[in-house]
Order: sequence, then structure tokens, then C-alpha cells
Amino acid sequence: MNLLPIYFPELDENQLKQLDDLALLLSDWNQKINVISRKDIDQLNTRHIMHSLSIARVQKFNDGAHILDVGTGGGLPGIPLAIMFPNVQFHLIDVIQKKIKVVQAIVEALGLKNVVAEQIRAENVPNKYDFIVSRAVTNMSDLHVWVKDKTKKENHHDLKNGILCLKGGDLTEELENFPNAEQYPISEYFNDEFFETKKVVYQPIKYRL
Repeated sequence: MNLLPIYFPELDENQLKQLDDLALLLSDWNQKINVISRKDIDQLNTRHIMHSLSIARVQKFNDGAHILDVGTGGGLPGIPLAIMFPNVQFHLIDVIQKKIKVVQAIVEALGLKNVVAEQIRAENVPNKYDFIVSRAVTNMSDLHVWVKDKTKKENHHDLKNGILCLKGGDLTEELENFPNAEQYPISEYFNDEFFETKKVVYQPIKYRL
């Protein structure tokens, strides 16, 4: 059963179709290039697409916002979020060129005009963003070093500009140097055992020149 219309009633028919098409495209591409875990391939909607969209339960992005997806892999969480927020600009980056080519092909197939995918290291990105998103790419310490100067000066959301990343398990040790980090258990939004230990972690970042 596709739970997306239940958990995200704000999605229209076109967006739901795009998300369905995304699942098919990811499954097809994953047979050629391993961009997501193959053990989860039969549960793409839950373990990849819904998981990505859980960020939107913590912070909805305003029209005109700019979002950086670090280590996007097969386009997660960036592509599902770009479908949900068509008036927000998404920059999806990864250091592996073959993964970026897959993302570019998927973006083109879906007809998304608000996504740019690029092979580049996060620390080399010259632009500023409202939020940086990521999905189990690295620990918070490394991620923070990579993007600590990538946020815009002005804040236009409920949360101040910063990092929104998807993580799992006990994060006590990883976040001990980040006293301002907030953890949002995804199990509070979705009733599925997969999400019992999953969290959206928010870390504000002060603007730097």
C-alpha cells in the first residue's frame, strides 16, 4: 500500500505520479549502478522516499528557498523534496560522477526544473543556502566542517538556517559537541517499524562571510 497520500495529503496527483515514477526509475537504475541499498529495493516508497520526505515534517521550505543536498547518491533526499517543493531550488552534489549522471537522468525523466546535480565536494561549493540536507552521509562533525560557511545571512523559516540530516540510532556521542542540535524522532510522524530509530537532526549554522 502506498502510504504517501495518507501521510502527505498536500501532494497533488502530479506530485504523487512523479514520486511513483521516481521509485520506478530508482529501481531500474539500481540494476545498472548501485545507488541505493539493494536489500531495500522492494520498499522504496517507505525506506527511501518517505524517509526523505520526513525532513518536510520538521521544516517546510518556503518558495524561493535554496537547498543543498550533500552526498545525494541516487538523489536522496533531494529529489523527493524537490517534487514536494517545486518552487524551491535544489543543488544536489556528490563526489562520485556516475551517481551524478544517474541523478541527472532521473531529474530529466521527471521533468524537474528546480534541480541541479553536480559532481563537486561540499567544501568547494561557492554558493549560500537556507538549509543543507543529507542522508547518512557522514558524522555531524565532518558535515559541519564541510558546510559551516554555506548558509545565507537572512533567515526566512521557522528554523534558523542550518543542517537537516537523516540519521539513525543513538546519537549521543556523535552530537556531544553540538549542544544546539535538535533530534526529531521520525516515528512521531510515520507509523512504521522502520522509523523507530530514525531521526531528523537539525543543527543551526551561524552565517559566515
